[in-house]
Amino acid sequence: MPAHPVQPGRTPDRLKDRPTWLVSRAYARSTALLTAGFEAGGDGLRSYHYRLLAALEQWGPASQADLGRDTGIDRSDVTAALTELEARGFVERRVDPDHRRRNIVTITPQGVDVLLDLDAVVDQIQEDVLAPLTAAQRRQFISLMSRLLTVT
Repeated sequence: MPAHPVQPGRTPDRLKDRPTWLVSRAYARSTALLTAGFEAGGDGLRSYHYRLLAALEQWGPASQADLGRDTGIDRSDVTAALTELEARGFVERRVDPDHRRRNIVTITPQGVDVLLDLDAVVDQIQEDVLAPLTAAQRRQFISLMSRLLTVT
């Protein structure tokens, strides 16, 4: 039996104001909301499917390796996700005529349609993540987070 009762959500004082702790907790919260949002409205798709479709729609056909690098998804996970998307008719894969060991992936018109549907799911998740903030705070938060990510 513990010496004191366990209190979920309790944080030691030396951690509670550290940016690394706060970012990790915000990440955990946003990940949980993202997972729940896709489970509720993603028709079996997940956020990594959304990232792949968004990249293809914005930048056009790409190799599987480039998609992995561009979206931050591991190569083996890209292959599995693309297999799922291809089975549903959302992407097409063709052998690159200039490099036979490479596949070029293209989004289909059905993939564009599902991407638009997923935009609504993701928009709602963003709303849920940022719900405690005012509109001005949201803009400031996004600006500050973007700055943190551009530091090399």
